[in-house]
Amino acid sequence: MSLALLLPGALAALTALALPVLIHLARRDVHRRIDFAALRWLAPEARPRRRLRLEERALLAARLVLLALIALWLAQPALSGAGDARPFVAVMPGVSAASLTAQALPARARLHWLAEGFPALGDGAPNAPQPVASLLRQLDAELDAAAPLIVLATPIFDGADAQIPRLSRTLDWRIAPGSPPGVRPPPEPGPPALHVIADAAHAAGARYLQAAASAWGGSDAPIPTHAPDAALPADRTGFVAWLAEGALPEALQTRIAEGGTALLAADSPLPAGVDAVALWRDADGASLAEGAAFGRGRALRFTRALDPQVFPALLEADFPQRLRALLQGSAPEPARADARAWRPLDGAAPWPESPRDLRPWLALLIALAFGAERWLAARLPQRSAA
Repeated sequence: MSLALLLPGALAALTALALPVLIHLARRDVHRRIDFAALRWLAPEARPRRRLRLEERALLAARLVLLALIALWLAQPALSGAGDARPFVAVMPGVSAASLTAQALPARARLHWLAEGFPALGDGAPNAPQPVASLLRQLDAELDAAAPLIVLATPIFDGADAQIPRLSRTLDWRIAPGSPPGVRPPPEPGPPALHVIADAAHAAGARYLQAAASAWGGSDAPIPTHAPDAALPADRTGFVAWLAEGALPEALQTRIAEGGTALLAADSPLPAGVDAVALWRDADGASLAEGAAFGRGRALRFTRALDPQVFPALLEADFPQRLRALLQGSAPEPARADARAWRPLDGAAPWPESPRDLRPWLALLIALAFGAERWLAARLPQRSAA
């Protein structure tokens, strides 16, 4: 443990200590002259010599201490090597209480949940999945280098990422009975509604989309086709397939910007400002559909005409599923991992130690010294009058 000054040049402010000394030396008691009877019967004495003397030494000492503390505060003192080296036990939410009591843990260990904010174990278990990988890296960076880290993990847990963490310390990874917090999965979305708008030139291609939409619901009922000059369907939750030449009507662009999704034919231009990227590729890597965000919605477009001669995927068995995934967007990858295979590694470079800033404590001492100086200064008139 060592003390360091992050800004030692600020100690030049200690030269201000001379000011209170000079003020106290220059201070003289005020004597009031009083006339009284003749002094001829008193024997004359030699006039005493004047000498330097410090008055109100307690007040002077308080002012010197106050200025010294301010100069030290400006120098930004920091204490290194004063971290908490007690063992840290991080418990994944879902570890059963019975298995926790059966663990042989160090006597002075700190018990916390492996959750955001690292709440104490007595605060109740979090009931939501936690970013386990990120939290382990955070603990490794924030804990003292000499503090052992123990993790009690459930056999299966959520919150893993693509790379197993590599820590700067040897981790005591223990697998305890339990299961991840029971988070109710979102309901499986039903088949989306597809509103096909096509002109006569695109009627043949529209039939492929109609067949795919019928397959989503397991029905052979045909999906109706709307004319381009007709009003847009009132259902704003469904998707719109625009198979017509020319620019998109303003009403459709407004619906997309407000959160809708539209799928355009290859010869229909995307709205202005859409920087499209490939979203669906064939086995050779060629783009079949592209799109990007537009406002709060998405604008998609086929890159080929809906003709099996140039778009063979129309005849493949998985075309309805691929079309649905394009419209609904891909689901996020699962982040569930097996604790037996997902054991964090060690051997990373140690994190630089963060010194503890002592300025908050110095600020408290400065406030106390200022209060003492004011109290002593307030007593000056009483002592002079006496």
